[in-house]
Amino acid sequence: MTKIDLVADLGESFGAWSMGEDEAVLELLTSANVACGFHAGDPRTMDQTVARCVARGVSVGAHPSFPDLVGFGRRQMDLTADEVRTDVIYQMGALAAFAKAHGTSLTHLAPHGRLGNLVATRPDYAAAVVDAVLAVDPSLVILAQDGCLADEANRRGVRVGIVGIADRAYQADGTLVPRSQPGAVIHDVETIAARTVQIVTEGYLYAVDGTRVEVRADTVLLHGDNPEAVENARAVRAALEAAGVTIAPLSEVLAERYAAENRDAERRDPALR
Repeated sequence: MTKIDLVADLGESFGAWSMGEDEAVLELLTSANVACGFHAGDPRTMDQTVARCVARGVSVGAHPSFPDLVGFGRRQMDLTADEVRTDVIYQMGALAAFAKAHGTSLTHLAPHGRLGNLVATRPDYAAAVVDAVLAVDPSLVILAQDGCLADEANRRGVRVGIVGIADRAYQADGTLVPRSQPGAVIHDVETIAARTVQIVTEGYLYAVDGTRVEVRADTVLLHGDNPEAVENARAVRAALEAAGVTIAPLSEVLAERYAAENRDAERRDPALR
């Protein structure tokens, strides 16, 4: 039976400025990436978001970014790898405190925005994020697309959850089309739902140039930053369930994947039994 985790970016309001339909999208999730104050999120928003996640049994993960409130974490910043490492530790620590205050703990980390894009292609940034996780809590799962961050985490023994993003166009190398380019974001709900089912059940998509791109996903990222996106998220969940996919917590999805990989390895090499 195919299982998938559903995750969304939450807590991205700041002060009097409101972003997203968190209450509505929370009903559809098994995991949440919670902003930690650098691209969005403030102490009240972080506290409220974690409380809502706990009330609904949704796993809480850190969503660190570049220190870029004005640009919502989507601008290029010339940080050193050590600045990335310490910024990620700082943000993890802030959210972990709110998690502890509400009787839970962080389960995963998912870099946001421009940082999230760069860790897929920059080995130094990827290593910095893994350094931060190992320093704070090696049991955390790193959510990432295939690329440098996933490779570095796997190499150093940190569990990885691969993210599928059905409402974003992919390039032939498996990275996302930059938001600055036309067609980077897909808006048609039927297309988004169909692409999600294809990712989860068949493991591939077609890039903007027609290239077939392998996309293995442990979790699917839903967006809920406007009312239309919430309806899209509902359609995605309904399409997955109609296709026989079970919506399950990330820990359950990863446990089954790692067990299957171990069985495959033992079949290839009986000495591993």
